[in-house]
Amino acid sequence: MSTTVGRTERARRRHDDAPDTTADFGRLAGLPAGPERETLLESVVEAWLPMAHRLARRFRNRGETLEDLEQVAAMGLLKAVGHYDPERGVPFEPYAIPTIVGEIKRHFRDHTWDIHVPRRVQELRNKVRTAIRELAVADLDRYPTIGEIAEHAQMSNEDVLTGMEAIDSFRALSLDAQLGRPGQDDDYSLADILGQSEGRYDAVIARESVKPALAGLPEREKRILHLRFFQDMTQSRIGEELGISQMHVSRLASHACKKVREQVEAEATEAADAPVPAAA
Repeated sequence: MSTTVGRTERARRRHDDAPDTTADFGRLAGLPAGPERETLLESVVEAWLPMAHRLARRFRNRGETLEDLEQVAAMGLLKAVGHYDPERGVPFEPYAIPTIVGEIKRHFRDHTWDIHVPRRVQELRNKVRTAIRELAVADLDRYPTIGEIAEHAQMSNEDVLTGMEAIDSFRALSLDAQLGRPGQDDDYSLADILGQSEGRYDAVIARESVKPALAGLPEREKRILHLRFFQDMTQSRIGEELGISQMHVSRLASHACKKVREQVEAEATEAADAPVPAAA
């Protein structure tokens, strides 16, 4: 029994940042909620902060600042202190480490991706990155193939491809990011190569939609719409052209537009309600 206790004690003290807070945890267990307990809780957390910061440093160089990681680790430490029960006989350090590390990993999984990626895809990404790094260490003088990564990581080719697609999803690329060589003729940004929406496409669609309806109008109504919307003539000028009053032109134009609109809307509704043909 004494050998086991001694081994556990040595494991608990293998780091300089593992203070002896056994008595403090004993007091916490017996204190009711209140200012005294809160003060003691803060004191214990402060004593173990160096350990939490050491764990946070394991995850630096992964796209997050060390300051942010240390804050996340401190939150994990606070949870560990709040839930720790010394009566279970387990030292605090081996109890707290999984809680703190888990909080950091959860932070990477849920809060550091610029776009939402399912957890399974995140795990595939991590496996692919690890495999590529290990193959590089093995003195592979070229980028590994999909098959080599799949064999090394014991994954399917499809999972490797999924993981590789997610590698570039952790951080979004700014539209101002320079893609060429700075100061050279081929210096350009991502925004320079993005396409722009073509507003006249909508006009093309609208014209094609109304063609059948316009073709079915009486000749005089077609003539009025043509003069009004394509020749940009006023209603009074159209009346003079056709030998009718301006009021009559107005009524005929309104009637023609209403017929065209109703026909186009009816065709759109019919197309939306039409059943999708089964695949052959």
